[in-house]
Amino acid sequence: MRILLTNDDGVEAEGLHCLERIARTLSDDVWIVAPQEEQSGKGRGITLTEPLRVNRLGERRFAVTGTPTDCVVLAVNDILDGRPDLVLSGVNRGHNVGEDCSYSGTVAGALQGMAFGIRSIALSQSLERFHDEVTAHWETAEAFAPAIIACLLDQTWAEGVVMNLNFPARAPEDVTEVEVTRQGFRGEGEMHAVRRTDLRGRDYFWMSFRGTKQDHAPGTDLRAMDEGKISVTPLHIDLTHRESIHALKGVLGGVPPR
Repeated sequence: MRILLTNDDGVEAEGLHCLERIARTLSDDVWIVAPQEEQSGKGRGITLTEPLRVNRLGERRFAVTGTPTDCVVLAVNDILDGRPDLVLSGVNRGHNVGEDCSYSGTVAGALQGMAFGIRSIALSQSLERFHDEVTAHWETAEAFAPAIIACLLDQTWAEGVVMNLNFPARAPEDVTEVEVTRQGFRGEGEMHAVRRTDLRGRDYFWMSFRGTKQDHAPGTDLRAMDEGKISVTPLHIDLTHRESIHALKGVLGGVPPR
């Protein structure tokens, strides 16, 4: 089995080294094509206004001056000497749950693999809090991911689905269970801009998250992280709200209104 690894934290990220160890328990045919620099929050962004550079760092290991989506596109079309059977994206430093999934570069890497018809999995390791001095429990992802991935590969996946794995901010012995979840949604906006002033007296803004404690709905990926569970969420890229289609057809179907 040929496995392609990518991420959004950059090619030298500790989570990518963790993912490589996970992948090598499943296959010895492992390729790494990851961003040269951190690309967190870039979502499914692609690079259109400047050239992409590919740097070979070693055998089957490449850095790309672009996004996770760029990396998967280049890997499948130009870098690998054969099509991968599996794309693994991560392991992200910090979970990707709830609305995080819509702008996560980690999830985007898996989505691009899915777009090529390749089974793809995003993996993320939750943190107690997102600060540089906090060490992620990489050993938790490493302890559980191989068996979960193997189990998922034994199943039949619906077309257009990627699997989103999130590991709680706990040591392996403190993880309670695996839960198959749905994508949750935070009750209030977490993201906001912090206004600051530079040395010339000009305002600038730095995007931030409030980190407000919330009570998340049972059965969601957010609640699973709260309860120390491993979350497995099948995601798909179809953003259509079908109930609204039926409601609107009675109003807007047929001849355009004037």
